[in-house]
Amino acid sequence: MAFNAKKFVEDTIEEIRNTAGNKTALCATSGGVDSMVCAFLAYRAIGKNLTAVFIDDGLMRENEPKRVTSVLRSRGVRTVLISAANDFFRALKGKEDPEDMRKAFRHAFYKTLGKAVRKHRAKYLIQGTIAADVAETKGKIKSQHNVLEQIGISPSRYGLNVIEPLVKLYKPDVRKVGKALGLPKSIYQRMPFPGPGLATRVVGEVTPDRVRMLRKATTIVERELKNVKAFQTFAVLLSDRATGIRKGKRAFGNIIVIRSVQSKNALTASPTHIPYQILERIQKKITRRIPEVTKVLYDISPKPPSTIEYI
Repeated sequence: MAFNAKKFVEDTIEEIRNTAGNKTALCATSGGVDSMVCAFLAYRAIGKNLTAVFIDDGLMRENEPKRVTSVLRSRGVRTVLISAANDFFRALKGKEDPEDMRKAFRHAFYKTLGKAVRKHRAKYLIQGTIAADVAETKGKIKSQHNVLEQIGISPSRYGLNVIEPLVKLYKPDVRKVGKALGLPKSIYQRMPFPGPGLATRVVGEVTPDRVRMLRKATTIVERELKNVKAFQTFAVLLSDRATGIRKGKRAFGNIIVIRSVQSKNALTASPTHIPYQILERIQKKITRRIPEVTKVLYDISPKPPSTIEYI
């Protein structure tokens, strides 16, 4: 049976309303498709009893906190911005194993939300966990930051009662829900961006300086590939370094990888065929604007055996 987005919206609004009643709720919102669709579903259900929470963890793209909070507020959703970068960098300090990093992020994420729930005296936390998040976490492919109960971690550990309206859907259907809600394409067709943000694209220790480099490269890659039809495009900072030349002298610099893939549901993916002239232009801009970078590579790995993200 084909997915009926309009009926899903109607049924889910009723379910959220019945569960939350007249109690207050927070919605964790990162700006990605899943969390934004979830926030607007919840807002449609409980209105002023909802507060959207954007955690500025220091791992977001350029101007992301301002952009996301502005979009939510412009549509009437009460929105709170929480500055928590120091907490997240402290949680990630010294960690290089991908699973250790993801679990550390998850703990910091829910610890921050637990504090917010207590501060705002909210009864529920509403979050945009989708089916792929649960499948990858339970399948031990990679731990997603927004999965708890499905892997035996009680949300009560963080003082939370969790509502997950999208947990049975995959990305294509989430986009249909966003469209059925009347949201603009800039929201429901937005390119996927992971909850842990740029931390999933830093191989090795995640530090403020390394994130700063990657943020600049990300801006360049996204701007240069904005007209390339792809499921996801982004930049990655590797832990390895490579010899280069700066001002006629040897420079042992960083390596940036360009990643662009085609996919329908993020469970499988194939590399995008990008014209060489575009890749060359990106390389020149990255190495010119980020002096610490000496090499730029393009990733041609499909999923599987690779994953889309690096961490």
